[in-house]
Amino acid sequence: MKRNFLVATGMAAIGLALVLSLVGFSACTAGPTTIGTVDLNSQQEGIWVTGEGKVTVTPDIATLWLGIEAQAATVAEAQSQAAEAMNEVMTALTDNGVDEDDIQTQYFSIDQVTRWDDFEDEVVVVGYRVTNMVTAKIREIDKVGSIIDAVAAAGGDYTRINSIGFSVDDPSAYYEEARQEAMADARAKAEQLADLAGVELGKPTYISEGVIYPPVIYRDAGMEEAAPSAPISPGEIELTLTVQVAYAID
Repeated sequence: MKRNFLVATGMAAIGLALVLSLVGFSACTAGPTTIGTVDLNSQQEGIWVTGEGKVTVTPDIATLWLGIEAQAATVAEAQSQAAEAMNEVMTALTDNGVDEDDIQTQYFSIDQVTRWDDFEDEVVVVGYRVTNMVTAKIREIDKVGSIIDAVAAAGGDYTRINSIGFSVDDPSAYYEEARQEAMADARAKAEQLADLAGVELGKPTYISEGVIYPPVIYRDAGMEEAAPSAPISPGEIELTLTVQVAYAID
């Protein structure tokens, strides 16, 4: 009986091993096949190109980053000086044609002013600094110089004019021109590729537009420039638009 039991047990073990072997073989076979399967229908077909259009324009908007900075022995005193100076600056802006809606606070802070005391071997608070910065959008770009002069005079020694930037208020018309150039550029590239490949270029099957927004061109406008008759030149900026186009192959 013991021998029969051992034989039966051995046969069962062999059978189990055979089943596990088949399962393992099936898993190994199925795994790589599934991972390596490529759906050819999902691949992009045709000729894909990117076209670019650029238009150079003269800015019609100037943006000033300006404000005041006051320092005093106490927070209350620094705040009082800053508030008075900022009110004068705001009045100078609006009196010179800047709309209140075009003035926006960008930064406000009250900071301790410290120094290192070698004798006491510690940091000592010597006062407080209040900073209030705004951006002012100037739509009459030829008045930028006179507005800088007015702001500098209104804020006095508290005045800070950090930078000036130039942009286009409504670039839509310029982007229409850039879009035409981008599509023509894409077509020219696709035709050349079709020529080189010896195929006929078909109709576009996909078009996607991407606008490269021009950065606002900021230039330093330190207090040394904020003198009477400050010379300001807006120069030119470049608007860029791209299109990605897929063309069928006939």
